[in-house]
Formats: sequence, C-alpha cells, structure tokens
Amino acid sequence: MDKRELRKQIAQEKRKYSAFQKAEWSSSLFQKLEDHPLFLQTKTILLYHSLPDEVQTHAFIERWHPYKHIILPLVKGDELEFRYYEGKDSLQTSSFGIEEPTGRQVENLDEIELSIVPGVAFDRTGNRLGRGKGYYDRALSRLHSYNIGICFHFQLYPHIPTEPTDRPMHEVWTEQGCVYSTEHNVHDDL
Repeated sequence: MDKRELRKQIAQEKRKYSAFQKAEWSSSLFQKLEDHPLFLQTKTILLYHSLPDEVQTHAFIERWHPYKHIILPLVKGDELEFRYYEGKDSLQTSSFGIEEPTGRQVENLDEIELSIVPGVAFDRTGNRLGRGKGYYDRALSRLHSYNIGICFHFQLYPHIPTEPTDRPMHEVWTEQGCVYSTEHNVHDDL
C-alpha cells in the first residue's frame, strides 16, 4: 500500500471512533508517558496543539506548561517555526482554523531535548507517516532531540513505506504504552 492509500485508509478508520473515545485513549497514553524517565528529567519539550483527529494534547499541555518549557510548532511557508507556549492566551486561530502559538520564537533549537511527534501512522521500527508535506521530517533534521511518535493503537501498521528524507522515531507510543524503542525491543501483535 502506498502512502496516499494508507492515509485514506486511516482517515476512514479514525471516523469509526468518537471524540470521547479518542480523548480517553489520549489521556491513557499521556498518563503512561508521564512516567517515562526522559520525560521526567526533560525541561524543554516540543509538543503540538492537536487537531480533532489526532492524539489530544490540550489537557497535557495545560497540565505541564507550569513545570516545563513547552514548545509548539507553527507553519511558516515550507518550514515549522518553534514558539514557546505561554498559556491559552498565546494561541491564535489561523485561517485554516488551527490554533497556533504566538509566544516568543525559540532561538536555540538545541534547547529542545524531547520532541513528541504526531503521525498519521507508525510502524514497529519507528517509521512515521505524516500528512504528506514533510514539515516534521525537515524540522526534525534541524533538531537534536529524542523523538517519540504518538498515535492511537489502530494507527500502527506492519510497514510504513519510507523515503530517504523520512525521519524515524526513537520510540513510538500508543494508549497501550511503548510499542517501539531503539533502546529495547517491544513486541506484541498488531
């Protein structure tokens, strides 16, 4: 299955689940991720302000922004720009209806220690399928962060087609916990 077909199949699959179910799974995923040693020691984290069909990050951002530096991406042309999250008032609705950060821009990208990355799908070797514009792949090539991909369990596939510009994750997490890590093999059935 090529990337376009895979995106279409997952979009259909996402429609099967209610907003409530996705919120429950998101909460479960983040409760597990909060115990990750790297998350606990990290001071600066790249997150994303979720769209309705993604793992929901809003509550997690609100819970942790008083304790950690939360960075959110903003699309600028063909690149992602990174801005500090400075509270709900630091979000502005774009022309696409997406809430984007308006906080100060991150000058030193080396500050970002951990990146929590959304994806349309992942496989158990850390490969990620994005929405097709390559924003995250280009952005992650500029960062030196530890990268954790997050998705719902139904978004795990046996194989994601890749290209040389695709950036694999160090770990992949779902509401069931860590399903892939470069540090240790995590196997269970898809």
